[in-house]
Amino acid sequence: MQEKKTGHKKITQSKKISPPTSAINSCGWPANDPLMLKYHDEEWGTPLHDDRKIFEFMVLDSFQAGLSWKTVLYKRENFREALDDFDYRKIARYDQEKIESLLQNQGIIRNKAKINGSINNARRFLEVQKEFSSFDTYIWQFTNWKTIHHNCTSLKDLPSRSEESDAMSRDLVRRGFKFVGSTICYAFMQATGMVNDHLVTCYRYQMIT
Repeated sequence: MQEKKTGHKKITQSKKISPPTSAINSCGWPANDPLMLKYHDEEWGTPLHDDRKIFEFMVLDSFQAGLSWKTVLYKRENFREALDDFDYRKIARYDQEKIESLLQNQGIIRNKAKINGSINNARRFLEVQKEFSSFDTYIWQFTNWKTIHHNCTSLKDLPSRSEESDAMSRDLVRRGFKFVGSTICYAFMQATGMVNDHLVTCYRYQMIT
């Protein structure tokens, strides 16, 4: 949706917003990195309800622990290839031979605890699916099945955790998931659109419903 400012008012001209070519009208954190901008413009904060994509972000956010998102993002396609396109059913069946091959894969983050954690999480993911029919139904309960808008005006205002991520973390830990601390859960919530943490000045802010 393109909009024109008149004083403090916004006049809607059409239903389509053209993405910016730089970070000027963005949230700032992608800077001018093309891959980071693409991720910000097309994925970050967009509500997800597809279990396979949800699991993909669960894996990526767990590998991000102690690292920058940029590091993980630039290895994402290597992870996709190494982890069978994030197919949790296949990952749940990984054996020691597969683990050893992943530990030798220089294209991904070769952290044994995180690799084992992802395999464990795939198994727990299937258990949750069986109980709730879909993981989507389970995970969105923590925001009452809607996106929470934080209306932040500055990057320094962005929280690193919340009551919702605390509750999510506690329940995931209770169910046996690994690498699901509250900070990781909050990053997951940002990525999957459970919270809208685009700055109010960002062109994407009003696109998230």
